[in-house]
Amino acid sequence: MRSAWGRCSATQISDVGEDTAEQVSRHCYLGHLEDGIAGMGDQLRADLHEFVDVLQDRLPEGVAELLRVRRINHSAVAVAELSHLLGRLDPAHPQTAKVCQTVQATSASIPVHRLQAPSVAVMTEAGMLAGMHARLQGLQRQDRQSLLNDALLFLQALSQGCHLLTRNIADMDYLQQLQPGGQVLFYRQKA
Repeated sequence: MRSAWGRCSATQISDVGEDTAEQVSRHCYLGHLEDGIAGMGDQLRADLHEFVDVLQDRLPEGVAELLRVRRINHSAVAVAELSHLLGRLDPAHPQTAKVCQTVQATSASIPVHRLQAPSVAVMTEAGMLAGMHARLQGLQRQDRQSLLNDALLFLQALSQGCHLLTRNIADMDYLQQLQPGGQVLFYRQKA
């Protein structure tokens, strides 16, 4: 069975719980192309929101359909944001083990050839872009790391000719205004 972000065995999916397995299986072939539709539009770069929305079954059907027919590339930045949960969660909480299994299975299911880290040039430009955004918007110190991650995703997609798919409208729209060459597809999470 294919998971939302790549190949994942049925045992890996069932290990994370029945609800999660059902949610992931509803989005099979996400991130993969069926034979014959390789030319259907530009490649997409997924951000953290797509991982979360797929796992919580909050991805709008139109976005899920788009992901079924486009080649999806992943950033090490989004994977780091997702895995950040593993360190943040309270080990004593009863749901922590299930969430950790889900996050680990999701990360492991990303095809290696579809996962890239930003280049040094992208990281340098992202630092400047995030700094400008923070200064112009008067952002507090605690918001700056998240903004740097957003700038990294945005510029990595731009450098690799991908459209960035996100529901982070406020930050990505502003970044796109500062760097108009970036291509961003926005969506709203389903209720």
